[in-house]
Amino acid sequence: MTPFAPSWVELAVAIPFVGALCVSRMRAPETASRWCLGFSGATLACSVLAAAAFAFNLPIGWGRPASETGGIFAVDELSVSLLPLVALLHFLTALATVRTKMGRFSFAWMLFGEAMRMAAFACVDPWLLIGLMAVSTVPPYFELRSRAKPTRVYALHMGGFVALLFAGWITAANFPHLRSLAGALLLLAVLVRSGTVPFHLWVADLCESSTFGNSLLYITPLSGAYLAVRLVLPVAPDWVLTGLGTVSTITALYAAGMATVQTDGRRLFAYLFLSHASLILVGMQLHTPITLTGSLALWHSVMLSLCGLGLTLRALEARLGRLSLTRYHGLYEHSPALAVCFLLTGLASVGFPGTMGYVAAEVLVDGVVAANPLVGIATIGAAALNGIAVLRAYLLLFTGRQHVSTVSLAITPRERVAVLTLAAIILMAGLFPQPNVESSHKAAEAILQARTIEGQKGVPPN
Repeated sequence: MTPFAPSWVELAVAIPFVGALCVSRMRAPETASRWCLGFSGATLACSVLAAAAFAFNLPIGWGRPASETGGIFAVDELSVSLLPLVALLHFLTALATVRTKMGRFSFAWMLFGEAMRMAAFACVDPWLLIGLMAVSTVPPYFELRSRAKPTRVYALHMGGFVALLFAGWITAANFPHLRSLAGALLLLAVLVRSGTVPFHLWVADLCESSTFGNSLLYITPLSGAYLAVRLVLPVAPDWVLTGLGTVSTITALYAAGMATVQTDGRRLFAYLFLSHASLILVGMQLHTPITLTGSLALWHSVMLSLCGLGLTLRALEARLGRLSLTRYHGLYEHSPALAVCFLLTGLASVGFPGTMGYVAAEVLVDGVVAANPLVGIATIGAAALNGIAVLRAYLLLFTGRQHVSTVSLAITPRERVAVLTLAAIILMAGLFPQPNVESSHKAAEAILQARTIEGQKGVPPN
């Protein structure tokens, strides 16, 4: 073994952090964009190598044998798929940032946020995970302040989230006889971070007030679901998980209904995210092998599809400003590639046949209906409403009239690469769904095994 040689996953955490320090000193937006893209691309490469090392039992780093284990950061059945996806979202967001957005988009904060998210998703220590989740709430706050936007809603929700998270794990680690209280506190923390009703206001507020790129990177990895898997599912009693499912089902239906009547593009995205995040939590609550497999597979699909949908809305905003959904825009003739990407990613998020989300949604719905028919009906209803919202937005943005413009609204080469990459992954994963489902099933088995072990102990891990 080479002394002090970092593993691939450690490099994937360190590179964006170093990149944030370097890019923060750059004043020219185009220079910052190029360097950010380089650091983000290197992070993506390291995360793919880390996932490949875990999946195929390869060396975990340069001079690090496959048999070596331990360390603060590691790859397991859950993070093996999430780490490359998180890195890919950041890389494509940096790639798709056009010149008109570069001056207002903070590449340094993006890289810092990527470092925190990569570290959190690769973290195996509960206390370090909690600390990273707390630190990751800071960049959006400073970005809101730098744009002279109200911060009260965000600060109240994230402050409550951090307080509940620390209080819940302190109780779990030090007072085993208060396991139910610890589970309730951790549940509330997850509900706040996931934006479930009545803690959903901060999501729409953040999307409206902050830069759209950093907003979608903050919410689309679904950090709340990750906390639920790492901290809540292994130790929470059944009544806590029942509460999680009830609130998540209500939120999924409510947010889907709200998405169908939104008059602003960013608020539409916010409510679509809230509904999908809640559907994933519904599958986790039932904690059967099928529902958990479907939930994890849908998680992967939603990350890609909603990020693609958000990047498409962001590209349209760069050309037209804030998007109103009260009138027809007729943009298809000017940018058919963006229209196709919008429809493809939007339908993939609701499980349209032939896309990445289809098999995932089928597995989730099948498992939920078998476990609880009423929740299954609600899940199907939420998915249907989300589909209606996506089609309504597509018709308003890309059809209805001829749009007259004196400047070109065509897609740029960098945006084209991002769009084609997302489209290829979504369609290929739809045609060949087995790797995603198999990976999700292995992760589900590991999660259920951890819950069984902790249940036999009767106390949460310290």
